[in-house]
Amino acid sequence: MAGVAVVLDHTTAGGLYDPKDPFNEAVVAFYVQACGGLGDLYAPVLSLTAGDAERPGLLGYIKGLRFIRIEAFDTDAAVTATELLRFGHSWAAVHAARPSPAHPAGRYLLTLTPKAYAGTGVQAVHPDQ
Repeated sequence: MAGVAVVLDHTTAGGLYDPKDPFNEAVVAFYVQACGGLGDLYAPVLSLTAGDAERPGLLGYIKGLRFIRIEAFDTDAAVTATELLRFGHSWAAVHAARPSPAHPAGRYLLTLTPKAYAGTGVQAVHPDQ
């Protein structure tokens, strides 16, 4: 049985980064599962960059975690981001909302702000759900 693929956006990456964040334990649970081989965690670099602007040190911290795969912002991601920006989505959300060719069945997007991803086609879930 394959593990679940989960994308962390800037909000949940921030929750993982800050032990005082009210959602820290919920996001850490996903990281623990990834450590145990029960799933894969991804973090889009553009989303992390937006998060680092709000919480300095976030990007470096997440980059240093062994069981989170940082997704590069390449040309394909930029094309998708541009389309989403035209529809009014934020810079912080556009890379996290990108579908992944490696996961044609889709991935879950773990976020504290699921409404920010309405209309993107991704399955955005709150860590408490």
